[in-house]
Amino acid sequence: MNRKTKNTIILLAILIFISAAGASYSFIYQKKQLEKKSKREAELKASAVSTSDLEAQLKVVQLKAMTLDSILSKRKFNIPKMLRQTDFYNFVNRVSAGFSPYTHIDIEFIDSKPEKSFNLYSYKLSGAGEFNDVYSLIYAIEQSKELKKIKNVSLTASITADKEQVSHYLVAFSFNVSVYYANDDRFTTSNFVENSLEPGGIYDMFYPLIRTQLPPNMDDLAEVENGRLLALVPDGAYISDAKGNTFMLMEGDPVYLGYLTKIDYAQNQVTFILNKGGIVEKIFLKLEKEDNRKKK
Repeated sequence: MNRKTKNTIILLAILIFISAAGASYSFIYQKKQLEKKSKREAELKASAVSTSDLEAQLKVVQLKAMTLDSILSKRKFNIPKMLRQTDFYNFVNRVSAGFSPYTHIDIEFIDSKPEKSFNLYSYKLSGAGEFNDVYSLIYAIEQSKELKKIKNVSLTASITADKEQVSHYLVAFSFNVSVYYANDDRFTTSNFVENSLEPGGIYDMFYPLIRTQLPPNMDDLAEVENGRLLALVPDGAYISDAKGNTFMLMEGDPVYLGYLTKIDYAQNQVTFILNKGGIVEKIFLKLEKEDNRKKK
């Protein structure tokens, strides 16, 4: 066998080996890999969700979220997420915007701490004010949508006088407030609507029934106690008061601490109702030659 033939046979053997190896790789190893890939593809297709299905699922989730938000918004109280310390100061300023100038409120921040599943800010409120203002402040804090709680309440009667020496009966107060907040929004709503913070009418239990200080006569009205009835005319009655001043009065006209309630032409007398610091008196002035005054 010559050299050329021998080389040809060797090359042919190498070609046959390479072809056999390639066929083995393609039909044995790659076949197994293709089967695995096909199986995985089938699994992915089986678990895949279409865009329309995803949109439908999104609508269901959004509806559930809206329902939950609606439920939370209808609850009387919510617990907001991550309040600022200054939010309570702003709340008190809004509530007290229309209060009397004789009402003043001091706010002291105490601390911030966790309580069970929530957190809270603690404040101390103190001051004095008209009864309706103090009651409105307490009502607004307790009834506000974002949960707040009052404790350690102290209320006492107080009195002050203005520059005209008119007495104003106030209520001195002191109490602590806990303002709650959470680390997430599970207990609040995106549609926040504040509760009604306007209280109903209530009797001022701190206003004294009997007052030792009478208001000054700022309007220079007739001081009919120890006064005299000078004359009765069709248009009314001429009165001389305790200071010697004369007045022409008709029924219903105001006098110091009260009103002229009746002119009795038959009995030649006039009747006044006076409120002397909670003590109501009737004062009669009679037309006589000498001054006479009767009380009833």
